[in-house]
Amino acid sequence: MHLMSEADLAWRSKLKGLRAHLRGRILGQDEVLRRVSAALLRGELGLRRHGRPRGSFLFLGPSGVGKTETAQAFSRYLFEDGMMRRFDMSEYQTPESLSSLVGREPSDLGSVGGWCSSKCAGTLLFDEIEKAHPRILDVFLQVLDAARLSLACGTTVDLSGFYVVFTSNLGSREAMELEHSSFATMERHVLVRAQQHMRAELYARIQEKLVFNRLSYGVQLEIAADLLRREVEFMAERGVCFFVDPGVLPFVVRQGYHSKLGARPMRDAVERLVGDAVADWLLDVGPGGGANTLKVAPGTERLCIVRA
Repeated sequence: MHLMSEADLAWRSKLKGLRAHLRGRILGQDEVLRRVSAALLRGELGLRRHGRPRGSFLFLGPSGVGKTETAQAFSRYLFEDGMMRRFDMSEYQTPESLSSLVGREPSDLGSVGGWCSSKCAGTLLFDEIEKAHPRILDVFLQVLDAARLSLACGTTVDLSGFYVVFTSNLGSREAMELEHSSFATMERHVLVRAQQHMRAELYARIQEKLVFNRLSYGVQLEIAADLLRREVEFMAERGVCFFVDPGVLPFVVRQGYHSKLGARPMRDAVERLVGDAVADWLLDVGPGGGANTLKVAPGTERLCIVRA
């Protein structure tokens, strides 16, 4: 009988906790996370076609709903820090920009080759893929079909140990116009829009095409509470400790809620409001003990820290 080592048992236990971990980090996207987790498990357990990337994804949906954050979350969980590389495809809108990815001359590996050549696993994230020049997209056919990338220097990088993630806002306008329709209707429209825009050869090679749901007010309320908790922990690590008054959360939600831009305005509002309150506290009072409380400053659109 084959007995698994402690390391194998620990790894399998970690994989079992993958979906729960993602659900704790990305709110309002349970169905997407179910499918992402299933694909990741297949990749981690070696249940994929030989010569393909470990997994490939196209994340679609409105801005600020968790597309990039999902890639970051599963990469941090599965790999060490620094094992994900993000490429902003708005920087690759001309044919000449291809050389920055794959190199310009024999001594240049390019940004993809230079990063991947020193690693055997990780995640390649290509944000806003619809903004890239068609010549750039041709490169991804080789990446998805054979898990390799030919560089200008003549060498080939093996990408079979990597996850490849594309994000796109294709169909986002249509999704916002369908705000009173079911998710299934919105999903269908977004997928059709993506398929119409992308080359058929590229679209067909992507393993999972996933549409992220719009964030309801209730989900954004949960996100605000989570962001506020993290910001309190962040400040505590810097020696500024305080309790949060119950009136802070609804105030933050009013400041940060946006029906079309998702969680980004909420994150910015939390960081700005709490940061300003802490800055004022440090300048006027300085850090100290006691029951400090973060509250809404009366008659203002600001937060403040007071000693109870």
